[in-house]
Amino acid sequence: MDNFEFFNSTRILFGQGQIAALAQQVPADAKVLIVYGGGSIKKNGVFDQVTAALGNRQWLEFAGIEANPHYETCVEAVKLARREQVDFLLAVGGGSVIDATKFIAAAASHEGDPWEIIATFGGAVTGALPVGCVLTLAATGSEMNQTSVITRASSHDKLFFNSDFVRPVFSILDPATTCSLPVRQVANGVVDSMVHVLEQYVTYPTNAKVQDRFAEGLLATIIEEGPKALSDPDNLEVRANLMWSATMALNGLLATGVPGDWASHLIGQELTALHGLDHGQTLAIMMPAIWTYKFEQKKEKLVQYGQRVWHIQETDQDLIARQAIEKTRAFFEQMGVATRLSAYGLDAAVIPQVVAKLEEHQFVALGEHGDITPSDAAKILELAL
Repeated sequence: MDNFEFFNSTRILFGQGQIAALAQQVPADAKVLIVYGGGSIKKNGVFDQVTAALGNRQWLEFAGIEANPHYETCVEAVKLARREQVDFLLAVGGGSVIDATKFIAAAASHEGDPWEIIATFGGAVTGALPVGCVLTLAATGSEMNQTSVITRASSHDKLFFNSDFVRPVFSILDPATTCSLPVRQVANGVVDSMVHVLEQYVTYPTNAKVQDRFAEGLLATIIEEGPKALSDPDNLEVRANLMWSATMALNGLLATGVPGDWASHLIGQELTALHGLDHGQTLAIMMPAIWTYKFEQKKEKLVQYGQRVWHIQETDQDLIARQAIEKTRAFFEQMGVATRLSAYGLDAAVIPQVVAKLEEHQFVALGEHGDITPSDAAKILELAL
């Protein structure tokens, strides 16, 4: 393992009924902007719980955050926050709402062009309004990290930024809020959580036994509970385990001292920006293809993954590794998330489009070894057809 530091200051309030704890978490004199998406929180009672907990605090709302939050929409929220002199942002929703709120928090304090925040990957951020979260979808882990992913719809750019200034002050995780989610969102969330773990695990051996065992435990939990969330959607224990797995998958703890891949994410986000595929769908497409293309480099960890997580009993190392890839693909398909571009009506015409965007965004040295070039990405995309 490399030398490392780990710090995370987000307070987590986990469990059914915890939305009421907003009363103790938001400053009593705060003027709050509630940020949310399409309005499902007004149908399932979450919005009423939130406003009840805010009590006599001043609050206003901004709705309409997209599943891949648009820069253009976020800028309108920034204008509202400035005009109304808001001093606390409350994200109520899934990862997209939280990501949008992080950007709004940074942009509201930024004096220049808000796109500078994205263009510098967060380097331009020198402050932000405080952010709190009420999570309603287990997937991205954004509720406990400093990362935000934003899409500029006008130019088909989906990019991320990192800043400790936008790390949530607190996040409320009530598994009951996820029970009414559509099947597609649940399935995408399971895939997203699982791939977050795999991006930090299926790389190369570093003898990081604690991190490996932690990753394997999360993977086993997600594989066990994911299908149950589809067949038994009101099971709060299943929802709780998936919610906590998603949070722990990307709060920085799992990544501590080990290499990360993230090529699936960076290639996949170009597919989302260009063709509107769900984030989870792009990950299910890209990860098996990347593993196949980088088979020899990843074989040792694929074997470990196959033996410890999938309990493959074969003796041939190549066979174990290939079965691990196929079992992963089969799990994504079992969750209802297709793993081929063709399943979404896409063909080889997308390849030059994605490659051009990777070059434009300077994502030219991807993977844990930094050796996946745009031309490699083209070959990987061919495997994903």
